[in-house]
Amino acid sequence: MSSFDTQVEFELPKGYVDENGQVHKHGIMRLANAADEILPLNDARVKMNPGYLSVLLLERVILKLGTLPKVDSQIIENLFTADMAFLQDLYQKINAIELPKVDVVCPKCSNGFTVATPFFE
Repeated sequence: MSSFDTQVEFELPKGYVDENGQVHKHGIMRLANAADEILPLNDARVKMNPGYLSVLLLERVILKLGTLPKVDSQIIENLFTADMAFLQDLYQKINAIELPKVDVVCPKCSNGFTVATPFFE
């Protein structure tokens, strides 16, 4: 993903099986925004079961899954656990903060390399 990409294509390991038995594997996920993480917190399902937050987050950021007209919470709820884990991992990866990188040189061997640096206060 380049620094300007806001959507990522994915392929589910198993795929969502619809009521007609058709398997939907290919999809598109967009980057999350603040509302995606804040608004579901007011949902009664999340208040009763905080684990439901990931269902609502994925519902909001998955733009396409196969030929389905819409991805809703019922579809996310019916994913195989391998696909749910895959999507949660993808969500974390594409929305993670990328640490700044710095080119450094080893003082002993003079080899150069790049390292990610923590944020400084």
